Amino acid sequence: MDENNTQRKIYVLDTNVLIHDPHALSRFDEHDVVLPIVVLEEMDKVKRGFDELARNVREASRQLEELSKGCADLKDGCPLPGGGKLIFELNHRAIELLPETLAQSSGDNRIIAVTMSLQQEHQDREVILVSKDINMRIKARALGLVTEDYRSDRVVEDMDLLPLGYVELDEATWGSMAADMQVSDGPEGTHYHLRWPEGVMAPCINGFVVLPGEKGKVLRCMAIEEGGQMQLHDVHSFRSERNAIWGIQAKNPEQNMAMNLLMDPGVDMVTLLGKAGSGKTLLALACGLHQTLDLNVYDRIIVTRATVPMGQDIGFLPGTEREKLEPWMGAVSDNLTLLLGDDFQGLGESLAQYKMEISSLSFARGRTYMRTWLMVDEAQNLSPHQMKTLITRIGEGSKIIILGNNAQIDTPYLTAYTNGLSMAATRFATWAYSGHVTLRASERSRLAAYAAEVM
Repeated sequence: MDENNTQRKIYVLDTNVLIHDPHALSRFDEHDVVLPIVVLEEMDKVKRGFDELARNVREASRQLEELSKGCADLKDGCPLPGGGKLIFELNHRAIELLPETLAQSSGDNRIIAVTMSLQQEHQDREVILVSKDINMRIKARALGLVTEDYRSDRVVEDMDLLPLGYVELDEATWGSMAADMQVSDGPEGTHYHLRWPEGVMAPCINGFVVLPGEKGKVLRCMAIEEGGQMQLHDVHSFRSERNAIWGIQAKNPEQNMAMNLLMDPGVDMVTLLGKAGSGKTLLALACGLHQTLDLNVYDRIIVTRATVPMGQDIGFLPGTEREKLEPWMGAVSDNLTLLLGDDFQGLGESLAQYKMEISSLSFARGRTYMRTWLMVDEAQNLSPHQMKTLITRIGEGSKIIILGNNAQIDTPYLTAYTNGLSMAATRFATWAYSGHVTLRASERSRLAAYAAEVM
């Protein structure tokens, strides 16, 4: 360790940090980073395989090899680009510092022991154990160590910053805006050209403005000009039976906003967040079938999702890719039953008839989706890397619809702050060819709506 620079902190990284983010070392490179040798041993156990954890471990191992190539003596540390050092800790005697109640054979406890040894050896420097394991952090704090969660992987720092997709105005604000507003008629309704007031949250392009009043009139932001000038247009109403899409009409203002985005071929990506029963999958399927079969805007519909079990895994599923995926597509089957009625003869029979495919995320890399309506269901279980892989597969004339509920995350180490759904919703919020809506109401049943609130 560099004793001359007491300003540098010493970070001890747990295995799960590198498994979760193979680029984690770059987040600490201005300080000294310690990897206990047990971390490399644990990484070696999970490096084989084709899932994302194994890929992350292999990527982290490659980075460690590159950093260690130029080191004459690894015990003295390898220089990091930010000025710190990477040190591989081989101190086996540190295990003696553990209390008798903690098993010495545990990998977590051996990492804690190394941290305790470093804290005793470098009392003039701050030694911090970084782990995504809550129980490990609690054990370490009980032993007097400083611990931190790994937060550099967060795609949103505050869930209040996650966009709703619309702005609700009060009477006074709308009244002041309407005073100098220019109104004109267009082929698809009324257009409003106005200056957005300072200090009032403004919508993004393809965002919506909910006006005050019992009817809750909604406008869509079509353009933002310099000086705070904004163009708002009337939205198309899908709330009447006459304008229903495959028999589905919007039951609330948020569903109507979502259908406006789904039915607009000029919007390449739509993200829909919402609680269980809010209609995300149903709206996306109905609009996709209409534009694929009736309007021929797209050649096919592809549905994919993360195959992460909610409870205990039932194990290996036999058959082809489609047969393996069918048990995971219950939401699609249920909604097709509602849309097709008596014409629905099972998911397998309906796929070819209605130009639909179900696809595994495992086979997305290398593909290009041309003239495709791509639905990504249960996107809260996707990592940012998986989400990037999917979005970058989209070809010309295609549209991706990303659906999810941040309250139902089943993937280990993913949270509402770090998953691919939150990343897509925030990173594309200001892009002119994307749109986002948060569906707040559950329309499944009064029981489901009440359960979503109280449970």
